[in-house]
Amino acid sequence: MIMKIVKITGIIVVTLVLALFAIPYFFKDQIKAKISQAINENVDAKVSFAEADLSLFENFPNATVSIGKLVIINKAPFEGDTLVSLDELKLKMSIKELFKGKNESMNIQGISSKNGLINIIFNKDGIANYDIALKNKKENDTAKSKALSLKIQQYKIENFKFKYFDEKSKIKMIIDSLNHEGTGDFAAQKLDLVTKSTAKISLDLDKVNYMRNVSLTLDAVLGIDLENSKYTFKENKALINQLPLEFDGFIQMVDAGQEYDLKFKTPTSSFKNFLGLIPSVYASRLDNVKTTGDFTIIGFAKGLYSDTTVPKFNIEIASNNASFQYPNLPKSVKNIVIDTKIINETGILNDTYVNLDKLSFSIDQDVFNAKANIKNITQNALVDAVLKGTINLGNVSKAYPIKLEKPLSGILKADVTTKFDMQSVEKSDYQNINNAGTMSLSGFKYTDENGKEMIISNALVQFNPSQVNLKQFNASTGKSDLSVTGVLENFYGFIFKNQELKGNFNMVSNQIAVSDFMTFGETKKTNPSDSEQPKQTKNAEAMKIPAFLNCTLTAKATTVLYDNLTLKDVSGKLIVKDEKVTLENVKSSIFGGIIAVNGSVSTKGKTPTFDMDLGLNQVDIAQSFTQLEMLKKIAPIAGIINGKLNSTIKFNGNLNSTTMSPDLKSLSGDLLGQLLSTTINSSNSTLLTALTSNIKFLDLKKINLNDIKAAITFKDGKVNVKPFDIKYQDIKATIGGTHGFDQSMNYSLKFDVPAKYLGSQANAIIAKLTPADAAKLENIPINALMTGSFSNPKITTDIKSAVTNLTTQLFQQQKTKLIEKGTSSLTDLINKNKKPGDTTKTVIPATKEEVKEKAKEEVTKKASDLLNGLFNKKKKVEEPTPAE
Repeated sequence: MIMKIVKITGIIVVTLVLALFAIPYFFKDQIKAKISQAINENVDAKVSFAEADLSLFENFPNATVSIGKLVIINKAPFEGDTLVSLDELKLKMSIKELFKGKNESMNIQGISSKNGLINIIFNKDGIANYDIALKNKKENDTAKSKALSLKIQQYKIENFKFKYFDEKSKIKMIIDSLNHEGTGDFAAQKLDLVTKSTAKISLDLDKVNYMRNVSLTLDAVLGIDLENSKYTFKENKALINQLPLEFDGFIQMVDAGQEYDLKFKTPTSSFKNFLGLIPSVYASRLDNVKTTGDFTIIGFAKGLYSDTTVPKFNIEIASNNASFQYPNLPKSVKNIVIDTKIINETGILNDTYVNLDKLSFSIDQDVFNAKANIKNITQNALVDAVLKGTINLGNVSKAYPIKLEKPLSGILKADVTTKFDMQSVEKSDYQNINNAGTMSLSGFKYTDENGKEMIISNALVQFNPSQVNLKQFNASTGKSDLSVTGVLENFYGFIFKNQELKGNFNMVSNQIAVSDFMTFGETKKTNPSDSEQPKQTKNAEAMKIPAFLNCTLTAKATTVLYDNLTLKDVSGKLIVKDEKVTLENVKSSIFGGIIAVNGSVSTKGKTPTFDMDLGLNQVDIAQSFTQLEMLKKIAPIAGIINGKLNSTIKFNGNLNSTTMSPDLKSLSGDLLGQLLSTTINSSNSTLLTALTSNIKFLDLKKINLNDIKAAITFKDGKVNVKPFDIKYQDIKATIGGTHGFDQSMNYSLKFDVPAKYLGSQANAIIAKLTPADAAKLENIPINALMTGSFSNPKITTDIKSAVTNLTTQLFQQQKTKLIEKGTSSLTDLINKNKKPGDTTKTVIPATKEEVKEKAKEEVTKKASDLLNGLFNKKKKVEEPTPAE
């Protein structure tokens, strides 16, 4: 009996489990239909989701509906903007909700979501992108029932990002890493909602950053009156970074906006409250920190927040004669005084003003003081400030646990007064800016995480009413030294408005090593063998040209070290703008001559690019074509030709992001060159050795390349050499063709050669001619083709056919000569047989022609016999040898 009960129970359990697995498949389409119905009936936007699934196990005995990859994209006027993006959305409901009819709504008890983005935008006309409800729904349309109904008791969101941007007010806020959950019965009109929240907040107003990744924590019980839309703070504990705050009061939604009546304060007055306000990335734990004095924040916000008003508020931040010292640090910060008020007495945002009546502190004997007043903050902020004091930067890390790889050093001194308005800063109306005083830095030393050290021995900035002068800046890093002076044209625009930093500077240097201004990328692990430990290497990366720089630099440097090159007496102008450096009339002594550079380098795109014009004057060929990889590829003549070169080169392409040297695969341009005082070392070239062995009459030692001019174009790894002429004794040669950066080649040489250079056989023929006949011989064209590669050349010539051409030329010459001679003799013979006084014609035309033809045949036969005798001697044909 017991066994039967156990079996029956087991069957029931198995059946129920199978049912729990099977039921979701039956209701899956119904769930998707309900969700689609709810969306289509209420939303005017492009909505998509990847899948909708149902689980009866996750929240048993409740059902869980999961929606994957939910995306809501706006239509006009925010066409294409993402309003909502959720990786996962889960809805919890009773299982009985699954059995409701088509026109019955499903009651949702709980909502949870992960990895979401909510992007709220207000355009210049005040229209919000979240207003996507269908406008044409009739209020009295009761035929359609709600597909989903909210009776939420619990909700939770994890890792959300909330973005807010108002184009009109230029307010930008980002709430990142937002985690929030709440528990309460929303079915009741009044409830207590228990919430927990964490987030990081950033806030910008008109390009000015006021908060950046400020950590916020809030655990609160909110009394919610749904009927009156009123939310009251009850039990609550908030942390801004590590600063504790308590709230009291309420926020109520009304037709005109939101009504505020809030009070807040720090629960204690310990100066640790101030240290807790510092962002955690710059702070440390507050345990065991010794403090004296107090720090308090107290304030209120009361009134209506609407399109035209803000609540009146008063925030007071105060500390008097305070100090702190962290454990295990030798220095303390003393005599701290803070007296700051942020006030709005009218409810109009522009009437808000900030009074920093005093900020003062001292470390050892160094005292620093500041005060400032800011008003008219939203329309045209007016700033009046004073900075005066000394800070030993070496004491900063000794008094505060700031996270630095290497400690700072140096003395910062300031004695500056300034008064200006933001519109004048934005428009560069310097006449409305009143500055006075100086700021200096001496003995500054900084070492980055890669071990590179920067030393600023002296820097002095002088503030004048119309401008800020960099009177002195002497620095060194690695092998480099710099001395810079100049004028900063919009110092405040750069500081307060994120504008470009404009200026004109002069720089002098004894030596600049380009490698000193390279940064290092992320470490990359190599692929070690089983017996080796993993190694890490750092890849050097070229420093990107800052986007905020818009300045001109006139520079002189005695020595510049770039890769393996040493440039001397470098001078010229550099214009930096839009992440691009333009070089004007930059000159340098190198390779025994002068190089002039005009062009630009840009790092704006993903790949750095360049566009340059080079002028080479009297540079040594051996040095330049050996040390410059680009020239080596364009014209591989290093070690073959000695002498000087004048040249202009126009080229452009990409730069290697590591070395900032040209990427030869992307190189294109043209070169015009002239050789000066040159000699040839044919023994250093496999190509020239092969050429002279195939063309016997060519003696490269006697070739004069002086003043030879060549035009070259190059693109996609191919070099095209426009045909140019070379004179060798009384031989004319024309050279042209192409080669690749891979050293493959296809060149043609055309020679116009006198017959005497075609070897002993040709000279034997010429010797039998009279000097007059030999002088009448025309030059013989000879062609050579060079293919293969520079290291493994293939040479073909048509010298044999040239000898045949010479034979034909001699045959024709002798034939013509004998014909002329035979015809003349025949005429003389006929005239000799005429009787005296005979007035008849000398020869009957027909008879004369017959005689002439007969003579021509005899002459041709004799000429042919003569030439055949010369060329058909039974001996081995000799190869042409160079003429003496």
